[in-house]
Amino acid sequence: MLDDVIQSLQAARSLVVVTGAGVSAESGIPTFRDALTGLWARYNPEDLATPQAFARNPELVTRWYDERRMRCAACAPNRGHYAVAELERRFVEAERAFVLLTQNVDRLHQRAGSKRVVELHGTLWVWRCIACGAEREEPPAAFTSYPPSCECGGLRRPGVVWFGEMLAADALARAHSALEACDVFLSLGTSAVVEPAASFVHLAKRVGTRTLEINLDSTPISDIVDCSLRGRTGEILPQVVERLGLLVES
Repeated sequence: MLDDVIQSLQAARSLVVVTGAGVSAESGIPTFRDALTGLWARYNPEDLATPQAFARNPELVTRWYDERRMRCAACAPNRGHYAVAELERRFVEAERAFVLLTQNVDRLHQRAGSKRVVELHGTLWVWRCIACGAEREEPPAAFTSYPPSCECGGLRRPGVVWFGEMLAADALARAHSALEACDVFLSLGTSAVVEPAASFVHLAKRVGTRTLEINLDSTPISDIVDCSLRGRTGEILPQVVERLGLLVES
């Protein structure tokens, strides 16, 4: 089955890669639904990730998100991230189309060298004022007060998509455009249960795309894709890349 993935990538003229929390979990970043620890153990993550929670207690919500941001800053990209970046480099150099659609908000893909990235759920590194809408990318240092405030006096929130919010229209449009044009679709480390990304495989199959999956556990799309491999992205994808004649950074 590994040969199937390699052959599909070798033949691809346009590749869409979708990544989920499993890719970053290999760098030590807990998945969103992992049980919280320490001071946060009494909270359900989903209860902190809503506009309503922010309205009720912006200090609590922003402090939690800032701790998540600092944890991401302390983690490094893993071999899976570097392998995705190498795939992009190979496709771009060969004048083939490549788009990375990520559900992750940590920017480890960018730190590994990925450039053609669509952040479906936003990022922890950009915070937005709820009053004036101004956005600012933050340095890798914790805020000194919570919630952080804007120069206009408004409160600032993390630039991520919360439960009950729509994905950014431009991100969704770029995703659909890429899916309609690709001939190979590769899902990496995603549970395939969070919409709308969970439906991307169906959009791809509708236009005759070859669909592939690498994930530690079976998912709802495992019986739908043309080829599904069980294992860690950071272990399997570097093997694929090396067989394609690429170098993967350690």
